[in-house]
Amino acid sequence: MNATTVPSPGFGIGLRPAHYQDFLSAPQRVDWLEIISENYLVPGGKPLRMLDAVRERYPVVMHGVSMSIGSARGLDASYLRDLARLAARVQPLWLSDHLCWTGVAGRNLHDLLPLPYNEESIAHVTERIQRVQDRLGRRIAIENVSSYISFANDDVPEWEFLVAVANAADCGILLDVNNVFVSAHNHGFDPEIYLDAIPAERVFQIHLAGHSESGALLIDTHDHPVRDEVFSLFERTYRRIGPVSTLIEWDDRIPDFDRLEAEAARARAITTQIRDTERQDGRTGRPVGIGENAAAAARVDQRA
Repeated sequence: MNATTVPSPGFGIGLRPAHYQDFLSAPQRVDWLEIISENYLVPGGKPLRMLDAVRERYPVVMHGVSMSIGSARGLDASYLRDLARLAARVQPLWLSDHLCWTGVAGRNLHDLLPLPYNEESIAHVTERIQRVQDRLGRRIAIENVSSYISFANDDVPEWEFLVAVANAADCGILLDVNNVFVSAHNHGFDPEIYLDAIPAERVFQIHLAGHSESGALLIDTHDHPVRDEVFSLFERTYRRIGPVSTLIEWDDRIPDFDRLEAEAARARAITTQIRDTERQDGRTGRPVGIGENAAAAARVDQRA
């Protein structure tokens, strides 16, 4: 296994068709882009042509929504084949998907459904992640999802479940700070306890997004600006973890490119202020993050 270098951390936004021309014509104003893998699992056509053109200007991360890593059914061999083919074409910085299941009886429900947090689920998901990583020839990152229900047979808190799976499977974590905030509100736990439990060396990437209110619940809709409370949690996380690639997600009621760039610029400004303060105070000894020592912290393995 050969370690490859994960690029220095930066700030990105999702590649969406509404902004294709902005990415191709404007000066580069964000550091990298994230694509929804399923949007490009096609043999040809405009989506792939645009992706190829954008890929010449920006580093790209592949983010999937259909792996259904927590499903009780077998892994979808054709999906993994197509995913591997796209990865060979795009050469992404890394791939990610969600710690969830997404369908039943061969039908995709187009939702990210939570798992029971217990030892049986840990063993089940770990084995499947290992098989996916072997098939793709690289480590992946798994993302914590927002949730609106809990299971009677939950044995551990969500954050312990997430860390146990990542450690057992030797994969990365895509830490969605908004999802932590949403789930903390819905289930009544402290989001700071969750975030403080995540090992810095496992975090490949952070997601920031907006959400909506539905009665007493918060819903992860990705159709609003990032709330101040979520930015505050991001600041806390960055202070502990250190530099890590951060992305603004916005998937519905998508604003113009300048608005998205402003959200990314706000996240960048938070980290710049932290670094400036730490330099002035002469602080050292922060935990190593993925961007500070990629070989030691992430080791995105390319398996022959």
